[in-house]
Amino acid sequence: MTTTLSRPVSGPFEKTPGWLDWYDGPAKPAFVLPAGAVDAHCHVFGPGAEFPYAPERKYTPCDAGKADLFALRDRLGFTRNVVVQATCHGADNAAMVDACLSSGGRARGVATVRRSVSDAELERLHAAGVRGVRFNFVRRLVDFTPKDELMEIAGRIARLGWHVVIYFEAADLEGLWDFFTALPTTVVVDHMGRPDVTKPVDGPEFGLFLRFMRENPNVWSKVSCPERLSVTGPKALGGERAPYRDVVPFAARVVAEFPDRVLWGTDWPHPNLKDHMPDDGLLVDFIPAIAPTAALQRKLLVENPMRLYWPEEAV
Repeated sequence: MTTTLSRPVSGPFEKTPGWLDWYDGPAKPAFVLPAGAVDAHCHVFGPGAEFPYAPERKYTPCDAGKADLFALRDRLGFTRNVVVQATCHGADNAAMVDACLSSGGRARGVATVRRSVSDAELERLHAAGVRGVRFNFVRRLVDFTPKDELMEIAGRIARLGWHVVIYFEAADLEGLWDFFTALPTTVVVDHMGRPDVTKPVDGPEFGLFLRFMRENPNVWSKVSCPERLSVTGPKALGGERAPYRDVVPFAARVVAEFPDRVLWGTDWPHPNLKDHMPDDGLLVDFIPAIAPTAALQRKLLVENPMRLYWPEEAV
């Protein structure tokens, strides 16, 4: 049985040609999430008529607003969300903040801010539920921001107890190492730094990422987005339900070695996917393949995100 979410409503923008609409009939996962589970990486897009997309955006998505995000949350069995600012909205965090404020305390946010942001605005974001900022180093998605500006922002948000989320590609880690290790906050890496899963899990490229985490105890990682990393694709093999099997060794390695510093999220509504749009129910069924015990699953989905985003409620 599937549940159909509402379809995106056309706004004043035409979406980028080739953009895949999010999948509106997610399967009910076979894996039952632990009580209090957090989807620690998801987005909202608009709706554009209410929350216009940034003029400098690199893409125009379909609308995917808070009502559909919360419907997906309930369908999959999550309790809470962490809404990460989408690059198509630039530094206008209004859609993300609105989702947090409308969640009844069940959503926290990760913002994008510029050097010009005022202390009053940072305080307003904090009151709305923002607990981090995102620095994006994927050049096809954003224009380069000078590192001195980013470091200044990191120093200011550290005083609020926020963290920095970094998004980069595996080949760029070595060149960014010194900057990342100088950040004065907890640092959360999106999607394991996008490893090339055709290379060995014990090879030098992924080994550099593992060393980055070992040598820097303030670094966490999201073990999410297998649909972005996989070469074999979503089809489960050998009668197993878990998809994206070629990503499993990488994510499982991170979970096993750093169980107290990992997070997981759907990445709904899956920005910039060109080949296929994942079934979010099947993505949830990826979790027990990378976190095979109840203790690891609870750390990944409940204890770690609560400690980072709702520390006042963490056990």
